[in-house]
Amino acid sequence: MDVFEAISKRRSIRKYKDTPVEDEKLEMMLEAARIAPSAANRQEWKFIIVKDKKTREKLVDAANGQKFVAEAPVTIVACSTESERIMPCGQYAYTVDLAIAVSFMILEATEQGLGTCWLGAYDEEKVRNILNIPERIRVPAIFTVGYADETPHQRPRKHLSEIISSERYETL
Repeated sequence: MDVFEAISKRRSIRKYKDTPVEDEKLEMMLEAARIAPSAANRQEWKFIIVKDKKTREKLVDAANGQKFVAEAPVTIVACSTESERIMPCGQYAYTVDLAIAVSFMILEATEQGLGTCWLGAYDEEKVRNILNIPERIRVPAIFTVGYADETPHQRPRKHLSEIISSERYETL
């Protein structure tokens, strides 16, 4: 599978088979994060791999009751070890860096035949409490990993002409 095929095939999976994810596949995903680019190559991140069923069940409450968080055999919590640094462009480095690293992991998961779902609904403070994450550490991303037990259809996408401008910003 090439990168574009992985991008095209990836779907948000919310139903998982009760099949463990092989350590080798998780290691490949984590290696994808390890070699991902980051601002000034600082790599200010830590990834918590949650396999324990009881812990994943606790994370359901922190994830606004999304039950598939407990059903997926793995949940990965992306943490920023330095959350104050702002890049010259004005953006917080950690949000950009971890978005890149998590995207790389999710694409590698797709290549490995795994399904994922990037969570947008969770209570960061509850996640910190459950996983003993220090207050100064931000949690910008959480995603589930496992073998899909569903095959969602591709959701509609805007046409390129609706999202591209040439040389300057233009409105339609």
